[in-house]
Amino acid sequence: MSPGVATVRERVTAELRAALISGDLRPGEVYSAPSLATRLGVSATPVREAMQDLAREGMVEVVRNTGFRVTELSDRELDELAEIRTFIEVPAMGLVAEKCSGAVAARVEELRETARELVRAANTLSMTEFMRLDTEFHIAFLSLHGNRRLVEEVARLRYRSRLYGLEALARAGRLELTSREHERMVDLALARDRAGMERLMRLHIGHTRREWAQR
Repeated sequence: MSPGVATVRERVTAELRAALISGDLRPGEVYSAPSLATRLGVSATPVREAMQDLAREGMVEVVRNTGFRVTELSDRELDELAEIRTFIEVPAMGLVAEKCSGAVAARVEELRETARELVRAANTLSMTEFMRLDTEFHIAFLSLHGNRRLVEEVARLRYRSRLYGLEALARAGRLELTSREHERMVDLALARDRAGMERLMRLHIGHTRREWAQR
C-alpha cells in the first residue's frame, strides 16, 4: 500500500469512527460503502477497508452484499466502559500533571489550541469534528504518561463508547460548557496539580456517561 493510500485510509477511519461515536451514524442502521464514500468525498475502496477495521473493533457488523450495520451498546455496557476508563485515566492523568515540566510541559501547552478547537466545534454543532478532536486531545495527553499499552487500551475503550446526546447538548449550549474542561486540564497539568487533575477527570468522564451518552 502506498503512503498516499494509507493516509486516506487513516483519515477515513478516523472520520468514520468519530461519526460512530457521536451517533452521526445511527445504531442499528446499515450503511453501504458507496454511500459513505460519497459523504466523505472519497472512493469506496478506503471506506470498505476502514469499515473492515471498525468491524474488527466491534463498532460495526458486516452485512453480506449490503454494507455495514452499526452496533449498539446497552446502558450497562456503556456504564462498564466508563467505569474502566475512570480506573485507568484518572490516576494516569494525575501522574502526567505531577510530572509536568520541561518538554512535557511544552507538549501540554501545545494541546491548548486543540482544547479551544473543541469549544469551536461544540459551538458550530460539528459533532464528528468534535469527537475527532476530543480523541486526539485525550490520547495525546495520556501519551505523555509514557505507557504505550495504557494509551492503546484507553483508545480501545473510547472507540467502543457511544455519545448519542452530543448534538442535543450542543444545541442547548451545554456542550460548550463541558468542553471547556479540556483547557482546564491543560492549566492543571501546567500547575502540576495532581489532585485537581484527578478530580476534574472524574467529573469529565462522568459528563461523558451521564450527559453526553444520553439517547
